Amino acid sequence: MWFKNLQIYHLAAPFTLTHEQLDEKLAAQAFQPGSSVEMQRMGWISPRDNGVLVHAVAGQMMIALRTEKKLLPASVINQVAKARAQEIEERQGYKPGRKEMRELKDTVTNELLPRAFAVWRDTRVWIDPVRGRIVVDAAASAKGDEVMQLLNESVENLGARPLQTRESPVAAMTSWLAADEAPAGFSVDQDTELRSSTQSKATVRYVRHALDAADLRRHIEAGKQCTRLAMTWMDRVSFTLTETLAIKRVTPLDVLTEKEDGSGDEAERFDTDFALMSGELGRLIDHLTETLGGRQD
Repeated sequence: MWFKNLQIYHLAAPFTLTHEQLDEKLAAQAFQPGSSVEMQRMGWISPRDNGVLVHAVAGQMMIALRTEKKLLPASVINQVAKARAQEIEERQGYKPGRKEMRELKDTVTNELLPRAFAVWRDTRVWIDPVRGRIVVDAAASAKGDEVMQLLNESVENLGARPLQTRESPVAAMTSWLAADEAPAGFSVDQDTELRSSTQSKATVRYVRHALDAADLRRHIEAGKQCTRLAMTWMDRVSFTLTETLAIKRVTPLDVLTEKEDGSGDEAERFDTDFALMSGELGRLIDHLTETLGGRQD
């Protein structure tokens, strides 16, 4: 149940809600399936499918957001609208104008929506009240911001904003590669991306490829900067750091997975995994933030 991608947000004020109080606030926007004419609906669901919206273990909390979207491709709408437009042209002797075409597409969309398939996507959220941090398990920052927007609506005065450090990840990663030396506690793996800051945006990617220090320096001297770097922390967790401070492709290593106890029921294993994940990733984020000069307030 480890989070695979981390979009990290810092809380400006202490998080003082208990998990029972947070559950009550989220209940006002609990997920309800959308109507036949809605393209999208969002709401909070139970992360453990037990009716409880906030799952708490050792002071850490997990919540989950469900997004329902209707599958109605623009190509289908355009195809039907084009056929309707041809029928109109045959009747009135001239093509519909731009305004009429927009209205026609809106009409077609409303007609097709009740027959469109609905798909659900669930996004888990980890709240760390001790460190004043919220982490969204999402690959894209836009999805993280979408989750945080609804959470801010559910919890007044939350004051969460994306984590920023005094040193930018791009500058730090580029200097590590140029010096051929990872910061203390970290090691550099075999995936990286360097991109030019010029208009050309020329990009070089290494994928599961040994990183040659001289080759990397040549690219850096030519004006490229590191925008993505695969790393390992304390031989415990591997991950990829991005230019936006997102942490992707999180993988616990053998030293952690060997600790997992297969005994007990599924609920006990979930709690054990959550406690292990929140502890390890909490320390990883702390260490990485410190390495990048500390949090920028």
